[in-house]
Amino acid sequence: MTAPRPASPGQSRRMRLLPSVIFMSRWLQVPLYLGLIVAQGVYVVLFAKEVWHLVTHAMTLDETNIMLVVLSLIDVVMISNLLIMVIVGGYETFVSRLGLEGHPDEPEWLDHVNAGVLKVKLSMALIGISSIHLLKTFIDPDKHSQQAVMWQVIIHVTFLVSALVMALVDRLTTHTHPAHFHEPAAHGNHTTISNSPEGA
Repeated sequence: MTAPRPASPGQSRRMRLLPSVIFMSRWLQVPLYLGLIVAQGVYVVLFAKEVWHLVTHAMTLDETNIMLVVLSLIDVVMISNLLIMVIVGGYETFVSRLGLEGHPDEPEWLDHVNAGVLKVKLSMALIGISSIHLLKTFIDPDKHSQQAVMWQVIIHVTFLVSALVMALVDRLTTHTHPAHFHEPAAHGNHTTISNSPEGA
């Protein structure tokens, strides 16, 4: 069998340059994540504004209005959690490692996050946010038309179905190609088996 012809130095350098440029292009996402951090700060200001409104009008608001304000606060917190998942999980998955191994504040979900897990978690967060909006609509239905309520229910059900489909696809993919999702364990077991002497 003829050995492959070695590439010339110039050709080898060109082959290494293009993959390097493509791989380094992931850093173009950094401004996007920084922008989401700014959006997170805006939501902190919005949360403080809602809390101030609740405190200053606590004696004049009825139970329904207080519940609506509290639900608005929960809505802001859930959107903030969604932003954190996108910023931290997206950066860890698509840009670079954060180096949080062993850190006491490392998120529990970050050690097994991948693109599929991130999509499922984001869809679950969207369902939670949609549930809050739907609950606010049901508490005070007079402010919304019947058609608006119907569309909110349809959108919420769409989120539910989409989340179930994504979770099912992720589960099927994980079971079909387990080596892609458990590379260290799979490779380690493979190495141990292949290097063990015969008959051991």
